[in-house]
Amino acid sequence: MLKNLSLGERALTVAINGGDATSFDYFWLRDNARDPHSFDSRSHQRELFTAAVDPDIRPVSAHLAGDGGALVLDWPDLDGLVQYDAAFLDEFSMINDSIAMPVARGWDHASLDQQEVRVAYGEITGDQGIKPLMERVLTHGFAVVTGTPRNLDAVERVTNVIGYVRHSIFGGLFEFEANQDMADSAYTPKELRPHTDGTYSHDAPGLQLLLCVDYDATGGESIMVDGARIAEQLKATSPKVYDDLTRIGVTGIYKGDGAILRARRPIFRTDADGHLVQVTFNNYDRDTVRMHDDDMRALYDGIRQFDQIANDPAFQWRYTLTPGDMLVFDNWRVLHGRGAFAGRRKMAGAYLNHEDFESRVRSCGLV
Repeated sequence: MLKNLSLGERALTVAINGGDATSFDYFWLRDNARDPHSFDSRSHQRELFTAAVDPDIRPVSAHLAGDGGALVLDWPDLDGLVQYDAAFLDEFSMINDSIAMPVARGWDHASLDQQEVRVAYGEITGDQGIKPLMERVLTHGFAVVTGTPRNLDAVERVTNVIGYVRHSIFGGLFEFEANQDMADSAYTPKELRPHTDGTYSHDAPGLQLLLCVDYDATGGESIMVDGARIAEQLKATSPKVYDDLTRIGVTGIYKGDGAILRARRPIFRTDADGHLVQVTFNNYDRDTVRMHDDDMRALYDGIRQFDQIANDPAFQWRYTLTPGDMLVFDNWRVLHGRGAFAGRRKMAGAYLNHEDFESRVRSCGLV
Protein backbone atom coordinates (compact mmCIF):
# COMPACT_ATOMS: atom_id res chain seq x y z
CA MET A 1 0.00 0.00 0.00
CA LEU A 2 1.09 3.59 -0.69
CA LYS A 3 1.08 6.48 1.77
CA ASN A 4 2.57 9.92 2.33
CA LEU A 5 2.86 11.09 -1.28
CA SER A 6 5.07 14.15 -1.71
CA LEU A 7 6.09 15.98 -4.90
CA GLY A 8 9.59 17.40 -5.22
CA GLU A 9 11.34 19.35 -7.95
CA ARG A 10 12.58 16.35 -9.96
CA ALA A 11 11.04 13.37 -8.19
CA LEU A 12 8.17 12.28 -5.99
CA THR A 13 8.43 10.26 -2.80
CA VAL A 14 5.97 7.78 -1.40
CA ALA A 15 6.02 5.26 1.45
CA ILE A 16 5.41 1.68 0.32
CA ASN A 17 3.91 -0.92 2.67
CA GLY A 18 4.64 1.18 5.72
CA GLY A 19 8.34 1.51 4.95
CA ASP A 20 10.54 4.56 4.55
CA ALA A 21 9.84 7.05 1.77
CA THR A 22 11.04 5.92 -1.65
CA SER A 23 11.97 8.40 -4.38
CA PHE A 24 10.92 7.98 -8.04
CA ASP A 25 12.39 10.26 -10.68
CA TYR A 26 9.70 11.95 -12.82
CA PHE A 27 11.35 11.06 -16.10
CA TRP A 28 11.64 7.40 -15.05
CA LEU A 29 7.95 7.38 -14.18
CA ARG A 30 7.01 8.90 -17.54
CA ASP A 31 9.30 6.53 -19.43
CA ASN A 32 7.71 3.55 -17.69
CA ALA A 33 4.08 4.60 -17.90
CA ARG A 34 1.82 1.67 -18.75
CA ASP A 35 -0.91 3.58 -20.61
CA PRO A 36 -1.77 2.30 -24.14
CA HIS A 37 0.02 5.22 -25.83
CA SER A 38 3.27 4.55 -23.99
CA PHE A 39 3.34 0.77 -23.65
CA ASP A 40 1.95 -2.23 -25.54
CA SER A 41 1.01 -4.70 -22.80
CA ARG A 42 0.38 -7.45 -25.37
CA SER A 43 3.91 -7.46 -26.79
CA HIS A 44 5.51 -5.97 -23.65
CA GLN A 45 7.15 -3.31 -25.83
CA ARG A 46 7.60 0.36 -25.08
CA GLU A 47 5.69 2.53 -27.57
CA LEU A 48 6.92 5.81 -26.13
CA PHE A 49 9.41 7.83 -28.20
CA THR A 50 11.61 8.46 -25.16
CA ALA A 51 13.95 10.86 -26.95
CA ALA A 52 11.03 13.23 -27.63
CA VAL A 53 10.02 13.59 -23.97
CA ASP A 54 10.92 16.85 -22.23
CA PRO A 55 13.87 15.99 -19.94
CA ASP A 56 12.38 18.26 -17.26
CA ILE A 57 8.90 16.75 -17.46
CA ARG A 58 6.85 16.57 -14.27
CA PRO A 59 3.24 15.61 -13.64
CA VAL A 60 0.54 18.27 -13.59
CA SER A 61 -1.00 16.56 -10.58
CA ALA A 62 -0.64 13.41 -8.50
CA HIS A 63 -2.78 11.54 -5.99
CA LEU A 64 -3.20 8.13 -4.38
CA ALA A 65 -6.24 6.06 -5.28
CA GLY A 66 -7.86 2.79 -4.23
CA ASP A 67 -7.03 3.24 -0.54
CA GLY A 68 -3.36 3.53 -1.44
CA GLY A 69 -3.34 0.73 -3.98
CA ALA A 70 -2.21 2.96 -6.82
CA LEU A 71 -0.47 6.20 -7.71
CA VAL A 72 -2.30 8.30 -10.33
CA LEU A 73 -0.41 10.90 -12.38
CA ASP A 74 -1.59 13.48 -14.89
CA TRP A 75 1.16 14.01 -17.47
CA PRO A 76 1.23 17.18 -19.61
CA ASP A 77 1.88 15.25 -22.85
CA LEU A 78 -0.96 12.73 -22.40
CA ASP A 79 -4.74 12.93 -22.47
CA GLY A 80 -6.08 11.12 -19.44
CA LEU A 81 -4.63 9.91 -16.16
CA VAL A 82 -1.99 7.20 -15.80
CA GLN A 83 -2.14 4.69 -12.95
CA TYR A 84 0.89 3.03 -11.33
CA ASP A 85 -0.07 0.04 -9.18
CA ALA A 86 1.52 -0.21 -5.75
CA ALA A 87 2.93 -3.65 -6.66
CA PHE A 88 4.72 -2.13 -9.67
CA LEU A 89 6.30 0.63 -7.58
CA ASP A 90 7.24 -1.87 -4.89
CA GLU A 91 8.98 -4.06 -7.48
CA PHE A 92 11.16 -1.13 -8.56
CA SER A 93 11.54 0.55 -5.18
CA MET A 94 15.20 -0.47 -5.08
CA ILE A 95 17.93 -0.50 -7.72
CA ASN A 96 17.81 -3.88 -9.40
CA ASP A 97 19.15 -5.80 -12.38
CA SER A 98 16.34 -7.84 -13.84
CA ILE A 99 18.66 -10.04 -15.97
CA ALA A 100 20.82 -11.26 -13.10
CA MET A 101 20.67 -14.95 -12.19
CA PRO A 102 21.09 -15.99 -8.54
CA VAL A 103 24.70 -15.88 -7.34
CA ALA A 104 26.05 -19.43 -7.53
CA ARG A 105 27.09 -21.12 -4.30
CA GLY A 106 29.88 -23.50 -5.20
CA TRP A 107 30.07 -27.19 -4.36
CA ASP A 108 32.92 -29.65 -4.07
CA HIS A 109 33.13 -33.42 -3.65
CA ALA A 110 32.39 -33.34 0.08
CA SER A 111 29.43 -30.94 -0.07
CA LEU A 112 27.55 -32.32 -3.08
CA ASP A 113 24.63 -34.65 -2.36
CA GLN A 114 24.77 -37.39 -4.98
CA GLN A 115 21.00 -37.89 -4.95
CA GLU A 116 20.12 -34.21 -5.20
CA VAL A 117 21.45 -33.99 -8.76
CA ARG A 118 19.25 -36.80 -10.10
CA VAL A 119 15.86 -36.45 -11.79
CA ALA A 120 13.84 -39.06 -13.67
CA TYR A 121 13.20 -38.60 -17.38
CA GLY A 122 9.57 -39.58 -16.88
CA GLU A 123 9.02 -36.57 -14.62
CA ILE A 124 9.92 -34.11 -17.40
CA THR A 125 6.45 -33.36 -18.75
CA GLY A 126 5.39 -29.95 -20.02
CA ASP A 127 6.43 -26.52 -18.84
CA GLN A 128 6.18 -27.21 -15.10
CA GLY A 129 7.57 -30.74 -15.46
CA ILE A 130 10.90 -29.21 -16.44
CA LYS A 131 11.09 -27.25 -13.16
CA PRO A 132 12.88 -29.92 -11.04
CA LEU A 133 15.57 -30.24 -13.72
CA MET A 134 15.99 -26.48 -13.98
CA GLU A 135 16.21 -26.23 -10.17
CA ARG A 136 19.08 -28.69 -10.10
CA VAL A 137 20.99 -27.07 -12.94
CA LEU A 138 20.47 -23.62 -11.41
CA THR A 139 21.61 -24.77 -7.96
CA HIS A 140 24.41 -27.19 -8.79
CA GLY A 141 25.23 -26.35 -12.39
CA PHE A 142 24.32 -29.85 -13.58
CA ALA A 143 21.91 -32.76 -13.21
CA VAL A 144 21.67 -36.40 -14.22
CA VAL A 145 18.46 -37.39 -15.99
CA THR A 146 17.91 -41.09 -15.40
CA GLY A 147 15.90 -43.56 -17.44
CA THR A 148 16.24 -41.60 -20.68
CA PRO A 149 15.36 -43.41 -23.93
CA ARG A 150 18.64 -44.12 -25.69
CA ASN A 151 18.14 -42.09 -28.86
CA LEU A 152 18.44 -38.59 -30.30
CA ASP A 153 14.68 -38.09 -30.12
CA ALA A 154 14.88 -38.08 -26.31
CA VAL A 155 17.72 -35.56 -26.37
CA GLU A 156 15.74 -33.35 -28.73
CA ARG A 157 12.59 -33.63 -26.62
CA VAL A 158 14.28 -32.43 -23.41
CA THR A 159 16.13 -29.73 -25.32
CA ASN A 160 12.89 -28.42 -26.81
CA VAL A 161 11.15 -28.33 -23.44
CA ILE A 162 13.96 -26.05 -22.21
CA GLY A 163 14.45 -24.01 -25.39
CA TYR A 164 15.68 -25.21 -28.76
CA VAL A 165 18.67 -26.99 -30.26
CA ARG A 166 21.60 -24.71 -30.92
CA HIS A 167 23.53 -25.35 -34.12
CA SER A 168 27.31 -25.12 -34.10
CA ILE A 169 30.18 -26.24 -36.29
CA PHE A 170 29.26 -29.77 -35.17
CA GLY A 171 25.67 -29.38 -36.36
CA GLY A 172 22.58 -29.55 -34.16
CA LEU A 173 21.88 -32.87 -32.47
CA PHE A 174 24.98 -35.05 -32.51
CA GLU A 175 26.23 -38.56 -31.76
CA PHE A 176 29.83 -39.56 -31.23
CA GLU A 177 32.15 -42.31 -30.12
CA ALA A 178 35.90 -42.79 -30.38
CA ASN A 179 36.92 -41.89 -33.94
CA GLN A 180 40.55 -41.15 -34.74
CA ASP A 181 39.54 -39.50 -38.03
CA MET A 182 37.91 -36.59 -36.19
CA ALA A 183 40.09 -33.52 -35.44
CA ASP A 184 38.88 -33.12 -31.87
CA SER A 185 40.05 -34.55 -28.54
CA ALA A 186 36.48 -35.49 -27.58
CA TYR A 187 36.56 -38.23 -30.23
CA THR A 188 39.49 -40.08 -28.64
CA PRO A 189 39.42 -42.62 -25.80
CA LYS A 190 42.06 -40.60 -23.93
CA GLU A 191 41.43 -38.78 -20.67
CA LEU A 192 39.79 -35.39 -21.10
CA ARG A 193 40.73 -33.01 -18.32
CA PRO A 194 37.96 -30.69 -17.07
CA HIS A 195 37.15 -27.88 -19.48
CA THR A 196 34.31 -25.81 -20.91
CA ASP A 197 33.20 -26.00 -24.54
CA GLY A 198 33.16 -23.19 -27.10
CA THR A 199 36.03 -21.07 -25.79
CA TYR A 200 36.57 -20.19 -29.46
CA SER A 201 33.00 -18.90 -29.77
CA HIS A 202 32.04 -15.31 -28.90
CA ASP A 203 28.86 -16.76 -27.39
CA ALA A 204 29.78 -20.14 -25.94
CA PRO A 205 27.05 -22.79 -25.70
CA GLY A 206 24.97 -22.32 -22.55
CA LEU A 207 23.69 -25.79 -21.65
CA GLN A 208 24.98 -29.10 -22.93
CA LEU A 209 23.10 -32.39 -22.89
CA LEU A 210 25.12 -35.63 -23.07
CA LEU A 211 23.23 -38.93 -23.18
CA CYS A 212 24.95 -42.29 -22.73
CA VAL A 213 23.53 -44.41 -25.55
CA ASP A 214 25.79 -47.47 -25.26
CA TYR A 215 28.52 -48.46 -22.83
CA ASP A 216 30.55 -51.64 -23.21
CA ALA A 217 33.83 -50.45 -21.82
CA THR A 218 36.05 -49.98 -18.81
CA GLY A 219 36.74 -46.50 -17.50
CA GLY A 220 35.28 -43.35 -18.99
CA GLU A 221 34.01 -41.77 -15.78
CA SER A 222 32.25 -38.45 -16.36
CA ILE A 223 33.77 -35.58 -14.38
CA MET A 224 32.03 -32.40 -13.23
CA VAL A 225 33.84 -29.51 -11.53
CA ASP A 226 32.10 -26.37 -10.27
CA GLY A 227 33.83 -23.33 -11.76
CA ALA A 228 32.05 -21.17 -9.19
CA ARG A 229 33.73 -23.20 -6.44
CA ILE A 230 37.14 -22.70 -8.08
CA ALA A 231 36.45 -18.97 -8.19
CA GLU A 232 35.55 -18.99 -4.48
CA GLN A 233 38.72 -20.89 -3.64
CA LEU A 234 41.04 -18.60 -5.59
CA LYS A 235 39.32 -15.46 -4.33
CA ALA A 236 39.91 -16.63 -0.75
CA THR A 237 43.44 -18.02 -1.10
CA SER A 238 44.97 -16.13 -4.05
CA PRO A 239 43.03 -12.87 -4.55
CA LYS A 240 45.60 -11.45 -6.99
CA VAL A 241 45.33 -14.56 -9.15
CA TYR A 242 41.54 -14.29 -9.05
CA ASP A 243 41.72 -10.62 -10.09
CA ASP A 244 44.14 -11.45 -12.90
CA LEU A 245 41.81 -14.16 -14.21
CA THR A 246 38.92 -11.65 -14.31
CA ARG A 247 41.11 -9.17 -16.20
CA ILE A 248 43.29 -11.03 -18.72
CA GLY A 249 41.59 -12.24 -21.88
CA VAL A 250 42.35 -15.78 -23.04
CA THR A 251 41.98 -16.64 -26.73
CA GLY A 252 40.38 -19.94 -27.72
CA ILE A 253 40.77 -21.42 -31.19
CA TYR A 254 39.13 -24.12 -33.27
CA LYS A 255 41.03 -24.92 -36.47
CA GLY A 256 39.78 -27.78 -38.55
CA ASP A 257 37.03 -28.98 -40.86
CA GLY A 258 37.59 -25.88 -43.03
CA ALA A 259 36.96 -23.44 -40.17
CA ILE A 260 39.12 -21.13 -38.08
CA LEU A 261 37.19 -19.85 -35.06
CA ARG A 262 38.75 -17.53 -32.47
CA ALA A 263 37.32 -15.65 -29.50
CA ARG A 264 38.72 -14.04 -26.37
CA ARG A 265 37.42 -13.53 -22.82
CA PRO A 266 38.82 -13.91 -19.30
CA ILE A 267 38.56 -17.20 -17.44
CA PHE A 268 36.25 -15.49 -14.92
CA ARG A 269 33.81 -13.07 -16.55
CA THR A 270 32.08 -10.87 -13.99
CA ASP A 271 29.33 -8.26 -14.13
CA ALA A 272 29.54 -4.60 -13.06
CA ASP A 273 28.93 -5.64 -9.43
CA GLY A 274 31.73 -8.20 -9.50
CA HIS A 275 29.41 -11.22 -9.53
CA LEU A 276 30.60 -14.22 -11.53
CA VAL A 277 28.72 -14.54 -14.82
CA GLN A 278 30.74 -17.08 -16.82
CA VAL A 279 33.66 -19.47 -16.42
CA THR A 280 35.66 -20.17 -19.58
CA PHE A 281 38.54 -22.63 -19.52
CA ASN A 282 39.86 -25.08 -22.08
CA ASN A 283 43.61 -25.59 -22.12
CA TYR A 284 43.27 -27.87 -25.16
CA ASP A 285 41.78 -25.07 -27.26
CA ARG A 286 43.89 -22.19 -25.92
CA ASP A 287 45.48 -20.30 -28.81
CA THR A 288 49.13 -19.30 -29.09
CA VAL A 289 49.38 -15.55 -28.46
CA ARG A 290 51.94 -13.00 -27.25
CA MET A 291 51.10 -10.40 -24.63
CA HIS A 292 53.09 -8.23 -22.23
CA ASP A 293 55.43 -10.36 -20.13
CA ASP A 294 53.82 -9.35 -16.83
CA ASP A 295 50.38 -10.36 -18.08
CA MET A 296 51.73 -13.55 -19.62
CA ARG A 297 53.37 -14.62 -16.37
CA ALA A 298 50.23 -13.69 -14.41
CA LEU A 299 48.09 -15.72 -16.80
CA TYR A 300 50.36 -18.76 -16.58
CA ASP A 301 50.27 -18.56 -12.80
CA GLY A 302 46.49 -18.33 -12.92
CA ILE A 303 46.17 -21.26 -15.33
CA ARG A 304 48.46 -23.33 -13.12
CA GLN A 305 46.44 -22.71 -9.98
CA PHE A 306 43.03 -22.96 -11.71
CA ASP A 307 43.85 -26.25 -13.46
CA GLN A 308 45.40 -27.81 -10.38
CA ILE A 309 42.17 -27.19 -8.48
CA ALA A 310 40.05 -28.44 -11.40
CA ASN A 311 42.01 -31.70 -11.44
CA ASP A 312 41.96 -32.19 -7.67
CA PRO A 313 39.53 -35.06 -6.82
CA ALA A 314 38.40 -33.08 -3.76
CA PHE A 315 36.70 -30.63 -6.15
CA GLN A 316 35.29 -33.22 -8.57
CA TRP A 317 32.10 -35.22 -8.99
CA ARG A 318 32.87 -38.48 -10.80
CA TYR A 319 30.33 -40.95 -12.08
CA THR A 320 30.27 -43.58 -14.81
CA LEU A 321 27.21 -42.95 -16.91
CA THR A 322 25.20 -46.03 -17.78
CA PRO A 323 22.96 -46.28 -20.86
CA GLY A 324 19.96 -44.01 -20.27
CA ASP A 325 21.83 -41.54 -18.05
CA MET A 326 21.92 -38.03 -19.48
CA LEU A 327 24.04 -35.20 -18.12
CA VAL A 328 22.53 -31.73 -18.40
CA PHE A 329 25.00 -29.05 -17.39
CA ASP A 330 25.62 -25.32 -17.47
CA ASN A 331 28.64 -24.82 -19.73
CA TRP A 332 29.02 -21.26 -18.40
CA ARG A 333 29.62 -22.59 -14.89
CA VAL A 334 30.61 -26.26 -14.76
CA LEU A 335 33.70 -27.79 -16.31
CA HIS A 336 33.27 -31.29 -17.68
CA GLY A 337 35.76 -34.03 -18.39
CA ARG A 338 36.06 -37.77 -18.85
CA GLY A 339 38.42 -40.48 -17.70
CA ALA A 340 40.30 -42.61 -20.23
CA PHE A 341 38.45 -45.71 -21.36
CA ALA A 342 38.83 -48.89 -23.37
CA GLY A 343 35.94 -50.35 -25.33
CA ARG A 344 32.80 -48.84 -26.84
CA ARG A 345 31.20 -45.73 -25.42
CA LYS A 346 28.58 -44.02 -27.58
CA MET A 347 27.11 -40.65 -26.65
CA ALA A 348 24.43 -38.35 -28.06
CA GLY A 349 23.94 -34.71 -27.28
CA ALA A 350 22.94 -31.16 -28.03
CA TYR A 351 23.72 -27.57 -27.07
CA LEU A 352 21.35 -24.79 -26.00
CA ASN A 353 21.89 -21.05 -25.72
CA HIS A 354 22.36 -19.73 -22.18
CA GLU A 355 19.67 -17.10 -22.71
CA ASP A 356 17.13 -19.87 -23.38
CA PHE A 357 18.11 -21.65 -20.17
CA GLU A 358 17.70 -18.36 -18.29
CA SER A 359 14.32 -17.81 -19.95
CA ARG A 360 13.08 -21.23 -18.83
CA VAL A 361 14.37 -20.58 -15.28
CA ARG A 362 12.31 -17.37 -15.20
CA SER A 363 9.19 -18.95 -16.70
CA CYS A 364 9.38 -21.71 -14.07
CA GLY A 365 9.29 -19.01 -11.38
CA LEU A 366 12.74 -19.86 -10.02
CA VAL A 367 13.88 -16.22 -10.03
